Amino acid sequence: MRDCAPSPSTGVFAHTPVPLIGRAPRARDERGVGYVKKNAIAGRRFESWPALEAHLEGWLRDVADQRVHGTTGEVPIERFRRAEAGALRSIAGIPPFERARELVRKVQADCVIDVDSNAYSVPWRLIGESVRVVITGDQLRISHAGREVALHHCQTGRFARVVDPVHFDGVVGSGAKARRTTDPVSEPMVASELLRPLLEYERAVGGRW
Repeated sequence: MRDCAPSPSTGVFAHTPVPLIGRAPRARDERGVGYVKKNAIAGRRFESWPALEAHLEGWLRDVADQRVHGTTGEVPIERFRRAEAGALRSIAGIPPFERARELVRKVQADCVIDVDSNAYSVPWRLIGESVRVVITGDQLRISHAGREVALHHCQTGRFARVVDPVHFDGVVGSGAKARRTTDPVSEPMVASELLRPLLEYERAVGGRW
């Protein structure tokens, strides 16, 4: 407590700095980006991207991997062969990483979700629910609660409407609604079309009447 004791003359507490015991050595690093920019690229022009890639591949093999590394004091390719190559695992038989885009969308009242200004249909029972969308290549997969509920071909344009008529099964007038892509249905529904099957009511209340 000596360094926090009050001063004999003023009675005010004063802190006496305690010198540090030793200092940790400062970490050394080699600025890889600057090294590549100045040594491999600066002052050169390339006619195309493949030409740049070919130049960098040769530079890595003939220059970067052959010099003495500023931090390790070793030639990189020799250190790799001695200490690192044996720890690598073969990728034979391992499929490449799948490039996928994942989204979350809410199913709209007309049984579709919007992705990049295009509409894709979803089973009508999921209206108002949030669904998971995964886009891989030209396929758009829609899942809910861990189960895939729709699969569509991904559209490249805008304002397209992709509809699977199966998604409207059980909906009154579903045939007309599934065909409705650009033009509205001009024929009015008759009274019989407005009646739902009793099975739908049984499912809603969780049992039979």
